[in-house]
Amino acid sequence: MALCIAWGAWALGAQAGPQEAGSAQGLRELHHKLAGQLARSPLKRPMHLESVETENGLQGDIYAVVDHPLGDVRAALANAPQWCEMLLLHVNNRRCRVARRPDGDVLTLSVVRRYDQPVEQAFELDFVHRTASAARDYLAVDLSAEAGPLGTSRYRVMLEATPLGARQTFLHFGYAYEHNMMARYATMAYLATFGSHKVGFTVVGKTPDGQPEYIRGLRGLMERNAMRYFLTLDAYLAGLGVPAPERSEKRLQRWFEAIEQYPAQLHEVDLATYLAHKQEDRQRDSGAVR
Repeated sequence: MALCIAWGAWALGAQAGPQEAGSAQGLRELHHKLAGQLARSPLKRPMHLESVETENGLQGDIYAVVDHPLGDVRAALANAPQWCEMLLLHVNNRRCRVARRPDGDVLTLSVVRRYDQPVEQAFELDFVHRTASAARDYLAVDLSAEAGPLGTSRYRVMLEATPLGARQTFLHFGYAYEHNMMARYATMAYLATFGSHKVGFTVVGKTPDGQPEYIRGLRGLMERNAMRYFLTLDAYLAGLGVPAPERSEKRLQRWFEAIEQYPAQLHEVDLATYLAHKQEDRQRDSGAVR
């Protein structure tokens, strides 16, 4: 279980991975193309998830409609410290620091293999933050990291957004990463044994009793993490209309409630334990995110 969670927490995205629409028009065309999937989504909201095993790694993309104006999304996610705040909602992310460097702000994210491990046992990933576009009708943000743990590399996280009227926004959240052959085989071995019960979201058939049969293996792993991180983004946006003193608690509650909508794929910890760990993180690193 520890290896699966570690890979899941680290699978945050790669240089040759998600393909941006690249413009407001391109993203609106994607929205039109996916209109049927969004309207009939089995994910309990207008959301569409795609995953693929690439030649050298994994890639995941989520497309969704959120009930927030683009201006609010842009303001909430405009800079690296805000991304740090957002990423820390994830149960396995225990610390995030921002440093100014010549090539852009760098987020150093500390990730533990299991939520109950101390931050001293975390791996660190350095993501360069770049806002590619902050236009009136198109937001594009990119995070990239060349090196990762346990044979992983070329991480990439990307977000695109365009308005749908005055009150809604269409989001594309994508990520990918590369892994070497040894890392791939180690992950596959875990998923075939101790992690064999883990499933993703894509329905690949039906069980003998007529229930949906979900994808497993590497793509199942990618889909679980795509959803976890999208729900992290969604929970962060949910705090926009909340008074500042209540914002952090609102976002934590929202993240946990959203995760629990998909217990077969995402349940890992109870609410009290999750909140206790996040309280510990705040007390320990009250000055880490600036």
